[in-house]
Amino acid sequence: MPDAIKTAPATEDPKTAAAEPVAVKAEKARSLWGDAWIDLRSNWYFIISSVLILILLVMTAFPGLFTGASPTKGDLVHHFLSKPELSKVGSPEWLGYDLQGRSVYARTIYGTRASVIVGISVTALVTVFGGLIGMLGGYFGGKVDALLSGFTNIFLGLPFLLGSMVVLQAFADRTVWVVILALAFLGWTQIARVMRGAVITIKQADYVQAARALGAGTSRILFRHILPNAMAPVIVVATISLGVYISAEATLSYLGLGLADPTISWGIDISGGLSQIRVAQHVLLYPSIMLSITVLAFIMLGEAVRNALDPKSR
Repeated sequence: MPDAIKTAPATEDPKTAAAEPVAVKAEKARSLWGDAWIDLRSNWYFIISSVLILILLVMTAFPGLFTGASPTKGDLVHHFLSKPELSKVGSPEWLGYDLQGRSVYARTIYGTRASVIVGISVTALVTVFGGLIGMLGGYFGGKVDALLSGFTNIFLGLPFLLGSMVVLQAFADRTVWVVILALAFLGWTQIARVMRGAVITIKQADYVQAARALGAGTSRILFRHILPNAMAPVIVVATISLGVYISAEATLSYLGLGLADPTISWGIDISGGLSQIRVAQHVLLYPSIMLSITVLAFIMLGEAVRNALDPKSR
């Protein structure tokens, strides 16, 4: 009789038993982007670069919040020999004046607009066009891939900066959008190659094969299953390249082949300040510092995103 009586095993706490499946389910449901966001929130590179980029975007959209001075109106009374008055933070004379008596501070603030617009616009264009070329070539393969890869290699063989200079020489009026199109015309090749490689890998995945077996169309497979999973490396390259495009715009403007007056650009101001570097270093110094900070911010953001999206780094 005692043998027949078995002690019942201790039952688990119903709250604990109910909580464990939920926690396991939430952990399994977390995607690559979810993991990346958790890593980014604790990454100082991401935090610092995001704050800087946010300030730059506000400066681009609302430069009047930072200065009330005109960036184009000059007064020869000030002349470029008027040195910076660093104690008067935010005032027109804070960073001094240039040769034409224009506020260097105001021009540095307003110069953000052209550089950021060029960088973001070129990045958007090359990501869309290059991503489409790479996705089609990687997915269809064969003759389509050979044709698109050959087309990409032709543009890849053209020097980016030199080719942009040649293209811009054909335009007498080099506005912001002309510079954007010239840079995008030669800047899409790297995105195309990255997207092609990602698509070639992803199209062999089981979920893509299952979707194809269930009768999903080509467009559905490309844009519903392949594209979202192939965007991680493309976003990394695009983010880092954005700083490169801003630097390229400044370089072309400095050489006199990019933006020109009355457009306000850091490259134009750096070029104008070079001739007065011995007597008025501030005219060259502050636009250069602003350009360096902007490029560095986007490169830091790209590095942080790359580390977060790379499974090998975790």
